[in-house]
Amino acid sequence: MKLALAGDTMLGRGVAETLAFVPPKSLFAVEVVEAAREADLFVLNLECCISERGLPDPARVFTFRAPPSATEALAHLGVDCVTLANNHALDFGRDALLDTFYHLEAADIAWLGAGPDLERARAPVVLETDGFRLGVIGVTDHPPEYAAGPDRPGVAYANLWEEHAPAWLLESVGRLRAETEADAVLVTPHWGPNMTPEPVSHVREAAQELVEAGATLVAGHSAHVFHGIEGRVLYDLGDFIDDYRTDPELRNDLGLLWLVDIDTEGPRRLEALPLKLDHCYTRLAQGPDETWIRRRFRKACAAFGTEVKEEDGRLVVSFR
Repeated sequence: MKLALAGDTMLGRGVAETLAFVPPKSLFAVEVVEAAREADLFVLNLECCISERGLPDPARVFTFRAPPSATEALAHLGVDCVTLANNHALDFGRDALLDTFYHLEAADIAWLGAGPDLERARAPVVLETDGFRLGVIGVTDHPPEYAAGPDRPGVAYANLWEEHAPAWLLESVGRLRAETEADAVLVTPHWGPNMTPEPVSHVREAAQELVEAGATLVAGHSAHVFHGIEGRVLYDLGDFIDDYRTDPELRNDLGLLWLVDIDTEGPRRLEALPLKLDHCYTRLAQGPDETWIRRRFRKACAAFGTEVKEEDGRLVVSFR
């Protein structure tokens, strides 16, 4: 089956203001939507809550809350599942997080990585398409104060900085294979610091442990910059839509949409589509922007011994 992946998808703040006067379907160019809909399943990191309630967390510099209409943009893209295991899911409090679950369910979009309690926050989701069962696990390594508790809504938190992949996370990967008979397991961690050009040491160590535990594919996010590929690990998917200020060197206004062909033995082929993230609008990259992405992606992958080819305007990695 073909899996579409996208990184940090921020539909709050400036994007939310934009949604007050434009249709949700207009946030993404037609060509981006068409490419995303090539996939059988689409999973992304939703880096905001969806609610009309709550107050911004006074301890946070940036707080992101999207209106309920934001789910229409996700549905238009064909998104099947989002991870909420990140550092913005509780920006407007626990009631807003509970609203997020409600609005996603109403839009028939599965969610994971957060929950009304610890057990639900850590619980995986199994997605099915044409008989193929994909297990998905979400986890974040920051912030600890957003962690779910036995009777407290929150996110699936793990101190990957010091513990690497904890036992409960590794066991969850194994159970998906053994108990639910998943054909493949995707782990999608929100890990590491922002605005880094390559994965930090604890991210690489946790990734290796997840692969050894049986993860078919590890697809991370958090840096706001796409990273290279090492084996079954996509260290960072980069950004997908936002209203952030652009870093002139790391170019977080340039990203990728990832399409991965997976079977029961693992990933077979990956295609990455260069994207330009304008203010609250995502389209295909062109000209110098596209050239920059291609050069950057090739270099990032080469650092891990991964070869990148080009076919029909897409960046291609073959796994076997």
